[in-house]
Amino acid sequence: MTALKDLGGRRPSYRERVADALRAALIAGELRPGEVHSAPGLAARFGVSATPVREAMLDLAREGLVDTVPNKGFRVTAVSDRQLDEYTHVRSLIEIPTTAGLAATADPVALEALRPVAEEIVTAAAAGDLIAYVEADQRFHLGLLALAGNAHLVEVVRDLRRRARLYGLTALVEQGRLRESAEEHLELLDALLARDAETVREVMTRHLGHVRGLWAGA
Repeated sequence: MTALKDLGGRRPSYRERVADALRAALIAGELRPGEVHSAPGLAARFGVSATPVREAMLDLAREGLVDTVPNKGFRVTAVSDRQLDEYTHVRSLIEIPTTAGLAATADPVALEALRPVAEEIVTAAAAGDLIAYVEADQRFHLGLLALAGNAHLVEVVRDLRRRARLYGLTALVEQGRLRESAEEHLELLDALLARDAETVREVMTRHLGHVRGLWAGA
């Protein structure tokens, strides 16, 4: 099981640390759809009491990542192809026009500040580090959307990403195909800095379609 870690610059609660580690375990495939896990069983893995684990699992249940199973614990939810299509469709309605609009409005300094994050994504993809990939990918996309100045929009996309869970990443690493998607982040940044809205729209459309196509292929 993924080790617990600190969140940001403050001391996180056990509940936050456990929830973060559980999300990472879902991404890495350590907790698989359909499996049922008890709070005491997971607590033993983390070396903490069952209470913060139970609280963390309730947080994940609200995010749609697990379902409660009376008298047993929590079942990891499966995501159907139809749901993935719906999540991708909603993301495209939000992210493509919003990101294209940033070509005219975003501060070049703020855009350049995202380049190290884009490079982290490529590095993580090359190393096959799924957890680092997803963490950097989320920071990049949510950081980019935040430049539009709409905090609610960012939260909506954050929730969609959590629900989709970027299925298929393990298979993509094994196939050596993850780096293709990773490098699109750098391509997107270059188009934004060039103030080329049409290219931004094309790259974002391709990127979201690419990701959904990779899920399907996996």
